[in-house]
Amino acid sequence: MAEIPLLRLSGVHTHIGRYHILHGVDLAVREGRLTVLLGRNGAGKTTTLRTVMGLWKASAGSIEFAGKPIQAMATPDIARLGIAYVPETMGIFSQLTVRENMVLASTTGRFEEARLDGVVFALFPVLREKWHSAAGSLSGGQKQMLAISRAIIEERRLLIVDEPTKGLAPAVIEHLIDGFQKLKQSRATILLVEQNFHMARSLGDDVAVMDDGRVVHTGPMADLAADEALQERLLGLSLASHQ
Repeated sequence: MAEIPLLRLSGVHTHIGRYHILHGVDLAVREGRLTVLLGRNGAGKTTTLRTVMGLWKASAGSIEFAGKPIQAMATPDIARLGIAYVPETMGIFSQLTVRENMVLASTTGRFEEARLDGVVFALFPVLREKWHSAAGSLSGGQKQMLAISRAIIEERRLLIVDEPTKGLAPAVIEHLIDGFQKLKQSRATILLVEQNFHMARSLGDDVAVMDDGRVVHTGPMADLAADEALQERLLGLSLASHQ
């Protein structure tokens, strides 16, 4: 019997105003795995994530989460199914403290100390030190860690993250890779858009490559990482040049 993906997009089209951005996206995210969504700038990756979350509505096709159609649902209702979204802009509140940001991210306005200690601080220890600091005073990497931590302060079935390494220094990216590796060890299901190919190769179990609003390749990340000719054809570059 074929495995049913946790998230499945079938023939999804998205229009933004008069612009037709997604042209029949087919994508499957398997439970307990990290799926990387790759593609050149403008390929439709962020639009795909925003369409999943209902921020932009699919004009055709279907989106299923745990077997349930969600393409017609409102964004808050999609989030309540257990999907957390970390946008490229991070979405943190700069004038509030790290703690206050975490409180706002909780559906109940509070959080379990055991999860805070066992998950959030275990992944990103620096946030314990910055707990009462204004989020706006954090470094770029620390802000990204806070954004991810807000998404996982409660147990989620799916974590969607859009370009977490954008603008970060290599040493900070290594810290993020370590954090995501720990998330993977907990069997978290993650859909990650990432332009840093070192991070993509380090973390990805599965990969989907987009071009011109369509998914043009899917398969194991290891296979793409080992095939420079395929990388050149799909992405116009070699992963080996992005260590």
